[in-house]
Amino acid sequence: MTSVHSLGSKLLCEFVGTFFLIAAGLGVYANDGGLLGTAFAHGLAIAIGVTAVGHVSGGHLNPAITAAMLVLRKISPVEGAAYIVAQLAGAYVAALVIVWGYGADGSDFAGAVPALGPHIGMGNGIVLEAVAAFLLAWTVFAVAVDRDGAYFKVAGLPIGFSIVVGILMIGGATGAAINPARWFGPALMTTTWDDGLVWVVGPVVGAVLGGAAYLYGVKPRLAGPAAAPDTV
Repeated sequence: MTSVHSLGSKLLCEFVGTFFLIAAGLGVYANDGGLLGTAFAHGLAIAIGVTAVGHVSGGHLNPAITAAMLVLRKISPVEGAAYIVAQLAGAYVAALVIVWGYGADGSDFAGAVPALGPHIGMGNGIVLEAVAAFLLAWTVFAVAVDRDGAYFKVAGLPIGFSIVVGILMIGGATGAAINPARWFGPALMTTTWDDGLVWVVGPVVGAVLGGAAYLYGVKPRLAGPAAAPDTV
């Protein structure tokens, strides 16, 4: 059966899904959850979000994934731009709500903004973010875009695991945003913009390369425009 969802429905899904992704991470930060807690909070939030709304919007919840879908012609330019706005808005609203909910000041959450570790330059950070985003996008294309994949109906689970692995892999070096929205929401709320290109360029480049590697290296028949993400 084919379901047709409006752009408004898709944008609401992207907003809500991204909201809870950012809210989960900031909540863990407020409770001193550490790297392991951060990894699993984000991974579980993505797993829930993608599984919950993937049949409506595709469950991108990440401007880098949307950029990859756009470059690889899986989404139209207008829809892609609208998705990114919804994702960034969800991230910022989540940051405001969590700070307000904890009765805190924005400066209290400055440490939640991804930052480069000691001896990590901007170039190093971009490479590390790209590597983690490559893994994420490769997984997304393998289990969500490729409908022959074993996990198509529960794609959120392996996608969430890829986030956990990515954060554990590079969290100490870059904060492991792997998602421009995860950097943008807290950065805008705290006006902390240091080295911002790391968390935009790295994830976008990595996601495009990861998606392209799967499409053209593993399943070339999938290259080119695909069915809308809400076709089930």
